[in-house]
Amino acid sequence: MNMVLHELKAYRKSTILWTCALVAMVVLLLSMFPTFARDADQFKSLLQTMPEAVLKAVGVQIETITSILGFYAYVFMYISLCGAIQAMNLGTSILSKELREKTADFLLTKPVTRTQIVTSKLLAALISLLITNVIYLAASTIMVLAVKNGDFEISKLMMISVTLFFIQLIFMALGFFVSVLVLKIKSVLPISLGTVFAFFIIGMLGATTGDGAIRYFTPFKYFDPAYIMQHASYEGPFLWLGLGIVMAAIVISYVVYRKRDIHAV
Repeated sequence: MNMVLHELKAYRKSTILWTCALVAMVVLLLSMFPTFARDADQFKSLLQTMPEAVLKAVGVQIETITSILGFYAYVFMYISLCGAIQAMNLGTSILSKELREKTADFLLTKPVTRTQIVTSKLLAALISLLITNVIYLAASTIMVLAVKNGDFEISKLMMISVTLFFIQLIFMALGFFVSVLVLKIKSVLPISLGTVFAFFIIGMLGATTGDGAIRYFTPFKYFDPAYIMQHASYEGPFLWLGLGIVMAAIVISYVVYRKRDIHAV
């Protein structure tokens, strides 16, 4: 428990900054909705002049963009991108920092097992993400209620918002996986940004080409807001795929970390 608290304290500033950034982002983007809603017809006419491939790539659906849920689904695409960077950065750094800061040997001399080390760091990362998501969920809900232009199903709003946590879990687990495979990570940010943007671009290309198979290769497309708005549920195959990736990445991380030679230099 002491190790969990230590990690939470170490990443407290990062958690606060990322949480504030996500809240500021959703507030800023949703504050634009009343303007779009007032000029809905003109806005739709403008969108219809744009190539369909471009609209699909940026996540715009003309039929729903002027409704509060449709607009939220559009901006959520970019909010989830920022959330994924936070999670990937956290997952990659929380294990590898012992090597970067040359404290691995010192940590392993303590009366704790490697399994306990990984478990404590994993719990700390999960708690940090939960704190971020609880605050974001409250802020996004309040903001949507403040700018809405009609009735909507709040359960669907919640379902879309919660997928931020699901996406973050996947990228956090991938970060764990990368941190145990790469022996020396000098800088976490390039790895985090490169991985997240690669998956994001794959998702945009898949949306542009209409190739449904590409969805399986990017977590950003596992939880489609349009599907959630239409069916009030998640797509089972992608939900299980996401869970499988998280479990596999974490299990492999445990196995590799327990067997790997770790040096502080």
